[in-house]
Amino acid sequence: MAITKHKNQRVGVFIDAQNLYHSAKNLYNARVNFSAILKEAVAGRQLIRAIAYVITTETGEEKNFIEALEKAGIEAKAKPLQVFYGGAKKADWDVGITIDAVKMAPKLDSVVIVSGDGDFISLVEYLRLNQGSQVEVIAFGRSSSGQLKEIVDDFFDLDENPKKFLIGTNTKKNTKR
Repeated sequence: MAITKHKNQRVGVFIDAQNLYHSAKNLYNARVNFSAILKEAVAGRQLIRAIAYVITTETGEEKNFIEALEKAGIEAKAKPLQVFYGGAKKADWDVGITIDAVKMAPKLDSVVIVSGDGDFISLVEYLRLNQGSQVEVIAFGRSSSGQLKEIVDDFFDLDENPKKFLIGTNTKKNTKR
């Protein structure tokens, strides 16, 4: 579907860092180039805010990653990895991303969700119907919810040009569709 993208359009970018990290690692054994993704998301429009939602660990190994995001012009919101009795771990920002997108929607013409997580289907429906927002998703198509891809105004598939959006990629590996 063709969508409108013009220089006066106000854009908010909401990045599910864990979703992209795991997709890139599992599909390509590579890391994500968040600067390139932000540039694609903004597409010459007026960036109002870009936020990456990050999970922190006790080791603090994500410190350099957070600094790199901020250098790229992406605000980082962090919360600690939850470790439950018995060793189970939980690390997601779905509710935080949803709340921020809903709160910011009145100030935006286009909401860009950088995640293929089907948990965002209700958010997309709400933003389109109740806020009149144009909703775009950027993610790896092979690890994205089919229903999410169908309901958004625009789906940008990172699998179509992995070299541009990954660091340390071996695009010959795991490229079967």
